[in-house]
Amino acid sequence: MAKVAFIGLGVMGFPMAGHLKEKGGHEVTVYNRTAAKAKAWAKKYGGKTAATPAEAARDADFVFTCVGNDDDLRSVTTGPDGALSGMKGGAVLIDNTTASAEVARELYEAAKAKGVEFIDAPVSGGQAGAENGVLTVMCGGDEAVFEKAKPVISAYARMVGLMGPAGAGQLTKMINQICIAGLVQGLAEGIHFGKRAGLDIEKVVEVISKGAAGSWQMENRHKTMNEGKYDFGFAVDWMRKDLGIVLAEARSNGAKLPVTALVDQFYGDVQALGGNRWDTSSLLARLEKK
Repeated sequence: MAKVAFIGLGVMGFPMAGHLKEKGGHEVTVYNRTAAKAKAWAKKYGGKTAATPAEAARDADFVFTCVGNDDDLRSVTTGPDGALSGMKGGAVLIDNTTASAEVARELYEAAKAKGVEFIDAPVSGGQAGAENGVLTVMCGGDEAVFEKAKPVISAYARMVGLMGPAGAGQLTKMINQICIAGLVQGLAEGIHFGKRAGLDIEKVVEVISKGAAGSWQMENRHKTMNEGKYDFGFAVDWMRKDLGIVLAEARSNGAKLPVTALVDQFYGDVQALGGNRWDTSSLLARLEKK
């Protein structure tokens, strides 16, 4: 059992911290900007709450963060009362935020200067994956630190991999989002085409999902897409944030991402329809707009 701090109890962080307590058996202290959510977590799982990130991190062996973006991450780590100011020497800061590779490298250096370690560890699998403890975790950092952190991370994951040095986890998550964007758009167009052609979408998917067209998106989203249901899952606003990070990195490294850039614009159209919090599969709603 380790002493663990978890900072950021959103739809992902809340259950992830819960798995660290229940499945991992660790002693967990949580911090959330909205204190009521931290209290609700403690009531459900029996852990402790802290008034600041620094207080949560004090004496912890592992400190997890899962917040909104680069600025939020800096605020809870290097800002006033940030986690790094409370961490003991040799402790490990593990960031589950989907953020830029730049901020990951920045925090790696900031942690080293404080005598602590850092792993960037963005996740994939959405809210359902977090709640069921089956996330995929893509890590960047030093191998010895990763091996130390992996058994703890595994409490909420089914796959944990080291992708390279600091920032490599975030870069891998960017590839994940690139692939998802293209897949969802292709599935949306396929369903749209099939409906216009008068086909039974359930029968179509039953057949093609067993062949080369099959994907997680098809298996888990075709039914709700066909029914026009989008009020769940990974929100369009979050996807646009992630794709913004991807496209900024592409401008920096020279990668050509024409499909990703186009799908990002399509998600802008979905936002204009009022679909900011709709699931990413709502690309179909854009095609079916009257």
